[in-house]
Amino acid sequence: MDYAEIIDPATGEKVAQYARISDETALEKVQQANSAFKLWKENSYEERAAMMYKLAEVMEEKKEEYAKLATQEMGKTIGQARKELEKCALICRYYADNTKKLLANEKVETEAAKSYVTFQPIGVILAVMPWNFPFYQVIRFAVPAIMAGNTGVLKHASNVQGCAEALEKAFSQAGFPKGIFTNLNIGSKQVKKIIEDENIVAVTLTGSDPAGRSVASIAGQNLKKTVMELGGSDAYIILDDADLEKATDLATYGRLQNNGQTCIAAKRFIVLDAIYDDFLHRFTEKMKKAKMGKPTDEDTYYGPMARHDLRDEIHEQVQKTISQGGRLVLGGNIPEGKGAYYPATILADLKPGMEAFDVELFGPVASVIKAKNEAHAIELANNSQYGLGSGVITGNTERGEKVALQLEAGSSFVNKLVVSDPRLPFGGIKNSGYGRELSGYGIREFVNTKSVWID
Repeated sequence: MDYAEIIDPATGEKVAQYARISDETALEKVQQANSAFKLWKENSYEERAAMMYKLAEVMEEKKEEYAKLATQEMGKTIGQARKELEKCALICRYYADNTKKLLANEKVETEAAKSYVTFQPIGVILAVMPWNFPFYQVIRFAVPAIMAGNTGVLKHASNVQGCAEALEKAFSQAGFPKGIFTNLNIGSKQVKKIIEDENIVAVTLTGSDPAGRSVASIAGQNLKKTVMELGGSDAYIILDDADLEKATDLATYGRLQNNGQTCIAAKRFIVLDAIYDDFLHRFTEKMKKAKMGKPTDEDTYYGPMARHDLRDEIHEQVQKTISQGGRLVLGGNIPEGKGAYYPATILADLKPGMEAFDVELFGPVASVIKAKNEAHAIELANNSQYGLGSGVITGNTERGEKVALQLEAGSSFVNKLVVSDPRLPFGGIKNSGYGRELSGYGIREFVNTKSVWID
């Protein structure tokens, strides 16, 4: 029998294993989800919302249990794991409160006696989700999809199967009928058959560019709607009027949050020439002081990466960048001892064509880039295959807004790190994917936008 093995990234020790299900069992579960959909779509928004409020309560009641599970399975610091669960509860309540309004019929004036647009659920949505936010990423897809009247099946990352099982139980404890939310513990090679199944109507994926291309290709061949939230190499422009204490505080947290493993993390810091050296000095001191340690310790700033192979991969990227002319300012070494730890690292004087400029670095490594002026900074920021998030740090918010509007990304934040908020759409352009999650835009991705005409 095949198993998903869970390795604690802080110790390297195996802590659990979960038996994978066969193709036949997975397809049976998908069929059950479709049968559940036929009943679920008839429920009122109020009936769905009552269970969603309860799910929020479950997330809060089990916050400590779930937080420890996430920390053990992928190395997230315990404090950030708790915040992740709090955000899950927030999303549950947001859609419980607002779905009826977000999906209300829209009256359209025509020559008909009555004409309007209505939004109807479409069926079973398959979600292929990553390990870096093992609860939140799933909730972000599942809550709006289910509140809209759909049902969901989850293919989660192998190294967070404990979190996946916990989520399925949480939906059950909240009163959702069997089949509304289902965990499929399957391997990557089994995904194709699930996508091709007639009971799956759409697919959403959060993950890497290659994974997105593969899944989107299979879905496209089967004419199934997809939403892709892929990688990012978010640029943050530091203008010459910025408060450098604030800028470097944001840069440090932005680069080390979730142990550097966040798709919308600040990754490329593009700093105007006049303040470049000062920024780099202050940034280096703060990154140096950030405590790397056990993710279970309350005072740990950042913990291990999620897997040893990911740690080794980012180290290779650092070394390649140095060989291309990048300057190593801090870190850049694999520490001795157990665990998938990698130190806070800064690469400076980067240019297009270098690994750390062109490619997403999914770990605690910052890329610092010098810009001649504001226009050059914008040019450098947009010189990327990605377009997920972006930011501007400035003492003049009007100036910051003008710059933000010129950045090629799904989100641009001024004087704040990019975050996902249920009130705002979230997603990217270019190789960062397409489609949107969250807000009214996100919940309408997986509905039938239907025109009704009555003469």
